[in-house]
Formats: sequence, structure tokens, C-alpha cells
Amino acid sequence: MSKFVNLSRDRYIKMIWNKLKMCHNVPIQILSCKSSTAAPHSKRRNKVYQNIEEAVQDIQSGATLLVGGFGLCGIPENLINALLRHRISDLTVVSNNAGVDDFGLGLLLNQRKIKKIIASYVGENAEFERQYLKGELELELTPQGTLAERIRAGGAGIPAFFTPAAYGTLVHEGGVPVKYAKDGTIQLSSEPRKSEVFNGKPYIMEEAIVGDYALIKAWKADPLGNLIYHKSARNFNPTMAKAARTTIVEVEEIVDVGEIKPDEVHTPGIFVDRIIKGDHYEKRIEKLKITNTDQSSAKTEKHKSDLTRERIIKRAALEFKDGMYANLGIGIPMLASNYIPKDIRLSLQSENGILGLGTFPLFREVDPDLINAGKETVTVVPGASFFGSDDSFAMIRGGHMDLTMLGAMEVSKLGDLANWMIPGKLVKGMGGAMDLVAAPGTKVVVCMEHNSKKGDPKILDNCTLPLTGKQCVDLIITEKGVFSVDKGKGLTLKEIADGFSVDDIKACTGCDFEVSDDLKPMQQINIE
Repeated sequence: MSKFVNLSRDRYIKMIWNKLKMCHNVPIQILSCKSSTAAPHSKRRNKVYQNIEEAVQDIQSGATLLVGGFGLCGIPENLINALLRHRISDLTVVSNNAGVDDFGLGLLLNQRKIKKIIASYVGENAEFERQYLKGELELELTPQGTLAERIRAGGAGIPAFFTPAAYGTLVHEGGVPVKYAKDGTIQLSSEPRKSEVFNGKPYIMEEAIVGDYALIKAWKADPLGNLIYHKSARNFNPTMAKAARTTIVEVEEIVDVGEIKPDEVHTPGIFVDRIIKGDHYEKRIEKLKITNTDQSSAKTEKHKSDLTRERIIKRAALEFKDGMYANLGIGIPMLASNYIPKDIRLSLQSENGILGLGTFPLFREVDPDLINAGKETVTVVPGASFFGSDDSFAMIRGGHMDLTMLGAMEVSKLGDLANWMIPGKLVKGMGGAMDLVAAPGTKVVVCMEHNSKKGDPKILDNCTLPLTGKQCVDLIITEKGVFSVDKGKGLTLKEIADGFSVDDIKACTGCDFEVSDDLKPMQQINIE
């Protein structure tokens, strides 16, 4: 080889191939590596568009769109605004949720451009909920982790898969209202899912999702389509980029080829077809939460509801153990993070793509690209990481979480949980709850008020509302006591709050329960 060291690469290749031709008499055409004009398969060479209208002009009525974002974080707001000016209708939109009434996908809902939404969460979008309950919109509610995996599978060429999430619920059995009639009756319901047992555990089959177009948001791109996302604005965006026939991405910055180093690329350019630099970003924050540095606020008088929640939270925090990985649900469970003892190392996970949640930020630290699963502004601790929604639920379904805390509308004596809808009245969606309670090896703790606002029991023989999970709850914490759950036998009262007797608890609970021989006063954490 030493006599070839001074040859150019092209000359060396030509010489080798000429020797092969002489030996085998095979006609071979040599193309210079530098001058080859062979076109790529079907990708446009110049992926950067200067005009956003041109980037979306071939989207037609009836198309299926995958739209990235979580709440208002990481949404393709410029592309959505371009669709407002585009004469299309009857869209099927796949997104975790639909923004708010006057921003994000909520604007497309207001223009009646959307016929059907596949989502996991309705949330606080009143117009979304109104259109659905009035029969003006079809809604396919899907567990958040299942939604992420259906999209991931679509991008990976896998037509279907089995998941433990939602087994034994309406998602599995069929009957989730997809479309209401104008009189409030159910016009169209979801179909049952096929189920199988693997290694003694039941699973249901879900089909992959592939979109006609993906509209996603990234932080940076190069002209080849290599992408970098920013903090929790990643969420569904990288997964959706892979699962559409045409992927259109809007970015805040376009850099030269080579400026994004190979090990910095979050989404390789092969998945991207069109790039547009956004003209303007509002980056609206859905729920601004900041750390209160005014010490005098601690002296303000607390309402009864505050004291009730505080009692639940201070007991829930005792479930934290050193080294745990934990997921805290929206509402009361999330507040328990304020009572983590300083000597405990606890890694908090948020299903929108964060491991290592910190406290609420100071006002100067607020970042619209950094929110938790409750759409609240947060910080992260040293050693934290960001990732996509598919990886988030791989952590959850794969049994890597030690603890999850959730709120509830109802819990049964055998540990069934209902916390996602009241048919015909209230539809918030299941979010990630069905995946969380189906995770193997994860302790499920319900934190809730003992009774509804009307005074009705929330702990019952059997749940009356659609289930989130069957026999999945391990511990129930209310302001009146703590119950352990035996999935075969029922509840045992282990701790009782000050001011209540066992007879008091029996009178306000909708099922029988055992009383522990070692019944203790309800414990409260003290981190002062």
C-alpha cells in the first residue's frame, strides 16, 4: 500500500476498479466522489423555505396532521398561524392536547378547521371541550404514553404493538365517546382493543399512527435538516418528525452545515423535508408559577381548603425515600415536592420529558421552554436531563419509576382508580395516568380529599366513573386517614388524623374497611 499513499482518493479508486475490469471483463462506470450528480431518493435538496405559505400550500382538506408541543410549550405557532390563512378544513389533528382557546391549535378549533382530534388531554381548553360535548368535534382520547408510542411505531414502520396501559378500561373494552349527537347522546364510540397475555400479564393492542404532515418546532436547524430542541420543548416533536410522509419544521435559528456537531443532533435530517425560520415567537406560558421570596406570606391566614391539602401533602411526602425516581401528578401530588427532606436525594420525573425537576423558578429564571406536566414553569436540578415523550414513557412503562402519586375522583376498595372523565359533563382526558398506574414495580399512591364538594364518598365498593386502571392503587392518603390496599381483600385503615374517630371515618367512606391492630395517628413530615 505504501506506493499508493500519494495518490488522490479518486485516482486510487479508479485504479482499483480498472484492475477489476481487466480481471473480470465487467463494464463498470467510475463516478468521481467530488463531482457526482446522483440525486437523492425523493428529498428536495434545498429544504429551507423563505415563505411559510409556500411551506404549507400543498396541505389539503382532510389531511392528517401531527402537531408537536405539550400544552403551549414547543408548539409550531408560526405554522399553525399559516394554516389559519390557508383554505383547508376537515383536518384530523394528532397532538397531546389542543392548546388554549385563543392560542395554538385552539385557533384552528375556533375557525372550525378541525374535524377530529387524537389526543390524551383536553385540559383547560373550554372551546375544545364545548365542541366535543356538543357533537361538533370527534375526539379519540388515547393514553399519553400510548399516543407517543403509536407515533413512534408509525415512524419506525411497526404497524401495531401491545401495551399494559388501559387494560380493563373503556379504552380496552370500547365505549369511549368519540362523537356526541347534538342532544347529548353518544353518536359514535370507540371500538374494543384486542388483548393478549404475555408472561402472565394482560396487554392490549394499539395501532401505529402515520401522518400526512408533521408540523413541529425545534430550536436550531442546519440546511440538511439536522435539529436541536430546547429543554422541555422537545416533548412530542422528535417523535412526530419521524412519523409523517412530509415533515415541516419551524425553528428559531438556521445555522450553517457543520455548526451542529454530529453528537449534538437530536433529529437527523433524513426525517425532515421542509424548514422555515419563524418570524415571531410569542411563547405564551400557560401557568406561570414562581417561587415566593416574600417571607411575610407565611404569616397569611390559611383557608380550610389549604389546611386540608397541606395535611395530605405533608403525609404524602413521608413516602419519599432516598434514591427514588418518582412521578408526581397534577394538583395535590405535585405540591408534595415542596416537602422533600434535605437529606433525601429524589429524582422527580415529568412525563413531558424531564428527569430532575426542581422548584418553581424565581421570576428572572422563568423559561417558557421549561414546564412540568401541569404546564407550570419549573427549574431543574444539577444532573437533570431532557428527552422526548416516547423515552419518557419507556421509563414509566418499563418499570423504572419507584413511585407515582396521583389525584382521584374515585377509588374502589380493591384499588381501582377513576380520575379522567365524567361522561357527558367533564372531560379532561387521562393524560399519562393510565400508563403510570400500569407500570410494573411502581408504588401507586393516591392523594385526594376524602369526600367530594357535595360530601359524597370518593372511596367506594366499586367506582361509578370510567376507570383509569384496575386494582392498581397501593395506598390512599386523604385528610382524614391513610389506607393500605390489598388487591384481593380490600382496605385497611393504618393511620387516622387528629379530630376523627374510626366511626367518623366509617360514616364518610363508601365501603367497609379493616382497622389495623397498630392504628396510629396520621403522620406529618416536618422539614423545618
